Amino acid sequence: MTPTVLLLFLVVYFSLLLGVAYLTSRKSADNATFFVANRNAKWYMVAFGMIGTALSGVTFISVPGAVGNSDFGYFQFILGNAVGFIIIAYVLLPLYYRMNLTSIYTYLEERLGHRSYKTGAMIFLISRTIGSAFRLYLVAIILQWFIFDAWNVPFAVTIALCLLLIWLYTNKGGLKTIIITDMMQTFFLVLAVILSIYFMADSLGLGLMETMETVKESSYSKMFFWENVLGERIHFWKHFLGGIFVTVAMTGLDQDLMQKNLSMKTIGEAQKNMLTFTGIFVVINLFFLSVGALLYLYAAKNGIDVSSLPTPDYLYPEIALHHLAIVPGIVFMMGLTAATFATTDSALTALTTSFCVDFLNFNKKVDPNDRMLVKTRNRVHFAFSLIMMLVILVFRVINDDSVVNAIFTAASYTYGPLLGLFAFGILTKRRVADRLVPYICVLSPILCYVFNTYFIVPYTAYAVGFELIIYNGALTFLMLWATSSFAAKPVGVFVEE
Repeated sequence: MTPTVLLLFLVVYFSLLLGVAYLTSRKSADNATFFVANRNAKWYMVAFGMIGTALSGVTFISVPGAVGNSDFGYFQFILGNAVGFIIIAYVLLPLYYRMNLTSIYTYLEERLGHRSYKTGAMIFLISRTIGSAFRLYLVAIILQWFIFDAWNVPFAVTIALCLLLIWLYTNKGGLKTIIITDMMQTFFLVLAVILSIYFMADSLGLGLMETMETVKESSYSKMFFWENVLGERIHFWKHFLGGIFVTVAMTGLDQDLMQKNLSMKTIGEAQKNMLTFTGIFVVINLFFLSVGALLYLYAAKNGIDVSSLPTPDYLYPEIALHHLAIVPGIVFMMGLTAATFATTDSALTALTTSFCVDFLNFNKKVDPNDRMLVKTRNRVHFAFSLIMMLVILVFRVINDDSVVNAIFTAASYTYGPLLGLFAFGILTKRRVADRLVPYICVLSPILCYVFNTYFIVPYTAYAVGFELIIYNGALTFLMLWATSSFAAKPVGVFVEE
């Protein structure tokens, strides 16, 4: 497939997104529309659209690519994710709805104090910016490799173009626009993965039942790893427990996906959304793992040297764009673009919402929809686009790992203190030393990094995996406990209603 055809596809795709943005924001583009879609979203629309936001280009490329090294072991992590989503539905969402939150971090001010609140919000801004930048970076390097290198376009220009297009279609409608565009992009994503399996199976001369049997009997289908709990990073309990806590932190304590849940009228609708989303999420990830097995089987049959690729992340695009027909190539680009831009547009909206509410205090203004506040929101939205671009360019220089590992490693360090903060607020009735909270939340990930790098790795056989977030959150919790005191009366959300 030529770079010109791929570029033409992207132009058509973004024209469609811009059309949706125009239709959803032409009547109303105020802050209530941007932040919470006027709290009038339909749960089934949000549930379906959240699939695209949660999966991203990481799932679309890195998960199939990682099958070569870890088989179906990633599914252990997905099972943990499912448990984490259920915890969010029945523990965190009732809390957020009871307090009628726009930004979930205002809970921390109510329960722990002003500095705890600002610390939690800042952790989110840093964590989500890094995580979303990693995800967009994944797509950008693919676009650069297969499209823009043909015209010698600098990588920075590729990134700037992507972010400019995302900013254009989210700038006015915000969450209201994203709920619709995410539905559309999730549809493209699901269609792409199903068609990818079909095209791969067809190229291998397999029917539906033969494909299922071939994947099942392949050397890549091992799903559960029980051996060597200390030295194996993908041991079941490490992946499963890590999946639970990463989900609670990266979804339940993250303004991005929770902002969509808070756009519904009632807690019941929000919970139905989460449970429906969970079921679809598990099935779709099984499809992606199956795509990975088929990719490696295809590579082996056709003499493709996987080791010659920069990282396993390149395997899927390499086969789809260079070894299959034009239609599978377009399907691949459709899924990849839908997965990644559904994540990035949502993240930029959530970052803007958090900064405007948590640091500019929009929720305390007499008229949150004042024209000047709307202009300020637009500037903040644009500023976060620039910040994300800078982070991606930095990551381009320093990254030496598969993106899926880089994202969850970064999340374990940045989201760990946020997990500790919320756990302390919900599970205890003690009062924190509010002035010390910012220092504790900085110290905890530093101590985890130092201990892992200079003690565990050199002197033990223990391999730290996704469960790192548990240690980080627990250390934050313990330091909060050690510096806290008993409350003289019920605190914050523990007051009986």
